[in-house]
Amino acid sequence: MSGYKRMRRQHQKQLIALENRLKAEMDEHRLRLQKEVETHANNTYIELERLAKRHTVHTDKEIKAATAEEKRIQQQIIAQQKKELTTFVDNQKKEYRLCKDKIKEEMNEEPSTPKEEKQERLSRHKETVQRSQAEDEAHLLDQQRLVYDRSCRALKRRTLVKRHEFEQEQMREELNKKKTQKEMEHALMIRQDESTQELERRQLQTLQRLRVELIFLQHQTELENQEEYNGRRQRELHRKHALEQRQQPRNLKMLEMQIKKQFQDTCKVQNKQYKALRNHQLEVSPKSEHKAILKSLKEEQTHKLAVLAEQYEQSINEMMASQAMRLEEEQERECQALKQQLQQEMELLDAYQSKTKAQTEAQHERELQMLEQKVSLRRAHLEQKIEEELASLQKERTERIKQLFERQEREMDAFDAESARLGFGSLGSLDFPKEDDR
Repeated sequence: MSGYKRMRRQHQKQLIALENRLKAEMDEHRLRLQKEVETHANNTYIELERLAKRHTVHTDKEIKAATAEEKRIQQQIIAQQKKELTTFVDNQKKEYRLCKDKIKEEMNEEPSTPKEEKQERLSRHKETVQRSQAEDEAHLLDQQRLVYDRSCRALKRRTLVKRHEFEQEQMREELNKKKTQKEMEHALMIRQDESTQELERRQLQTLQRLRVELIFLQHQTELENQEEYNGRRQRELHRKHALEQRQQPRNLKMLEMQIKKQFQDTCKVQNKQYKALRNHQLEVSPKSEHKAILKSLKEEQTHKLAVLAEQYEQSINEMMASQAMRLEEEQERECQALKQQLQQEMELLDAYQSKTKAQTEAQHERELQMLEQKVSLRRAHLEQKIEEELASLQKERTERIKQLFERQEREMDAFDAESARLGFGSLGSLDFPKEDDR
C-alpha cells in the first residue's frame, strides 16, 4: 500500500510537471505572437512614415515643377507676343512706306499743286497714319496683355487641377497602403490564431495521453497487487488447512482421551454406586443370600460397564467421523467463502477501474468540448474584430475621400469665382505649348 501511494504521488508530480511545462510553452508562444504583432505594427508605422516622407518629397518636386512650368510657359508667351509685336511693327513700317510712296506718286502727278500744300498734305497723312498705327499697336498690346493674363490664370487653374489629381493619387496610395497593411495584420492574426489552436490541441492531447498512460499503469499495478493479494490469501488458507490437517490426529487423540477420561470417571462413579448398593444389599439381606446377591450385582455391574464401554467406543468413532467431516466441510466453506470474497473484490476493483476510466474519458471529452468552444468563441471574436476594423477603415477611407473632394471642389469653385470676377470666364479649354514645342 505504501508503494501504491508512492506511485500515486509520483503520477501526480508527473502531471503537475507536465502542466507547468505546457503552461511555460504557451506563455512563450503568446510572447512570440505579441512580438510578431508589435513588429508588424512598427513596420506598418515605418512604412506609413516612409510613404508620408515620399509624398512630401514628391509634393515639393511637383510644386517646383509646376512653378518652373509656369515660368517656362509665361516666358514662352512673352517671347511669342514680343515676336508678334515686332512683326506687327515691321508690317506697320512697311505699310507706312508704301502709303508714303503712293502719296508722293499722287502728288507728283499734280505738278500744279504748291509745294507747301504738298508738304502739309504729306505731314497730315503721316500724322494720321502714325496715330492709327499707335492705336493699333496699343490695341495689340492690350490684347496681348489680356491673353497673357488669361493664359496665366488658365495655367494656374491647370496647376490647381494637377495638384488636386496629385493629392487624390497620394491619398489613394496612402489608403491602399493602410488597407494592405491592415489585411496583412489580419492575416497575421488569423495565422496566429490557427497556430494557437494547433498548440492548444497538441498540448491537450499530450496531457490526456499522459493521464491515460498513468491511469493504465495505476490500474495494472492495482490488478497486480490484487492478484498478488489473492494468491497470498489463498496460500495462507492453504497453509492453515494443511496445518489443521496435520493437527487433526492430535486433536482427535486429545478428544479421545477426554472421552476415555469421561468413561473412566463414569466407571468410577459406577463402582462407587455398585459398592454402595452392594453394602446396602448385604446389610439388609440374610447372610445366606450374600453370595447370590454378590454374583447378581457383579453380573449387572459387568453388563452395565460393557454397555457403557460400547457406548463410549461408539461415541469415539462417531466423534472421529464427525470431526473429520466437519473439518472437511469447514475447510470447503472457508475455500468457497475466500473464493467468493476474492471474486467480489476483483469485481469491485474492475468496477472501480471501469468507473475511473469512464470518468477520465468523460473528463477528456469535456476538456475537448471546452477547448473547441473556447477556440470557436475566440475565432468568432477575431472575425468580428476584423470585420469591425475593415468597416472602420472603409469609413475612414470614405470620409477622407469625401473631405478631400469637398475641399478641392471648394478651392476650384473659389478659383473659378475669382476668375469670373476678374472677367476671364471659362478657362478650361485653353491649350499651352509643351516643352518640346519650343
